[in-house]
Amino acid sequence: MKYLVDSDWVVDYLIGKQQAIDLFSSVSQDSIAISLITFGEIYEGIYYGRDPQRSEAVFRQFLRSVDVLPLNRSIMQQFARIRGDLRRKGQIIAATAIYHDMTLLTRNRKHYGRIPALKVQFPAH
Repeated sequence: MKYLVDSDWVVDYLIGKQQAIDLFSSVSQDSIAISLITFGEIYEGIYYGRDPQRSEAVFRQFLRSVDVLPLNRSIMQQFARIRGDLRRKGQIIAATAIYHDMTLLTRNRKHYGRIPALKVQFPAH
């Protein structure tokens, strides 16, 4: 199974939360990817965080073991369909997971729990 990991779990992993480390350790590294949107969200946190240099070094190390999936026209069309139905934040990440036939790992039930075509797992927090 392949997983698209949402920003919440990536942040937890980068700051060393054991639960996130355990989650990432429990799945094959070649089955994990992040969306280009997550990439941008993480960099926003790096740029406006307390220690940008250290945070960026940790994130660059993390990026060595995951794919960053680009956006394309098909993903944006799927996003438009989802957004039209839901009008909520997070649809581009969902559209990326659907397009690549991946399971989204997230804690965000509010944003992702109502998207019928999305395969999603909400690991315990």
